[in-house]
Amino acid sequence: MALENSLVCIIGLGYVGLPLAQEFAKKLKVIGFDLDKQKTLALQNNNRNGNLIFTINPEKISAADFFIICVPTPVTKAKFPDLSYVEYAARIVGANMKRNSTVILESTVYPGVTEEVVKPILEQESGLACGPDFRLAYSPERANPGDEEHVLQTITKIVAGMDEETTRLVAELYRLVTGSVYCAPDIRTAEAAKVIENIQRDLNIALANKLSIILHRLRLNNLINKRYSDFWRKTS
Repeated sequence: MALENSLVCIIGLGYVGLPLAQEFAKKLKVIGFDLDKQKTLALQNNNRNGNLIFTINPEKISAADFFIICVPTPVTKAKFPDLSYVEYAARIVGANMKRNSTVILESTVYPGVTEEVVKPILEQESGLACGPDFRLAYSPERANPGDEEHVLQTITKIVAGMDEETTRLVAELYRLVTGSVYCAPDIRTAEAAKVIENIQRDLNIALANKLSIILHRLRLNNLINKRYSDFWRKTS
């Protein structure tokens, strides 16, 4: 596939999807899709990039070669992952995708979701079979709100496809917008890597915040140098 002629559709225009759509639009034709009518209309009215359009109409995404799903995965009150946004996005993509499309999930999920949850929905809605008719991949978003150093253009993007050919294709796609690409051995490994990264980040934030409270109560504020102050401000 000649990537320079590809059409990319970003599903979900939040803090992950919107920058991704804008970055891809520097190189390729891009459709940004979101269900929020007011937000999407405002984006389109202020859009000055001829390679990029924003829409709430699912019928307009049917020509896409790549679908990248960037929707939230919150947790329920019972602390279980809420996959409803991922499932709904998969239904929209499945109902509108064409043969030979590549579907990439970026949302934070536990190992198995891409192949055990997203794949069956895509097949059911599209009537196509994963493998012969379309490709499936996972590439976890690594955005860190407030961190101006580790942004899309500088981070290492993890990618994994359903097979080696898909992995190479998705890696080639992301190399257009990011600093470097790491090809994981399989999709479940890439999903696990994202979970581990989030756990590490949460633990670091929790530790930094607790230390800040303790040092403040001990009146040892002089031990809080600028470096750690900046970190706590970004992550609290």
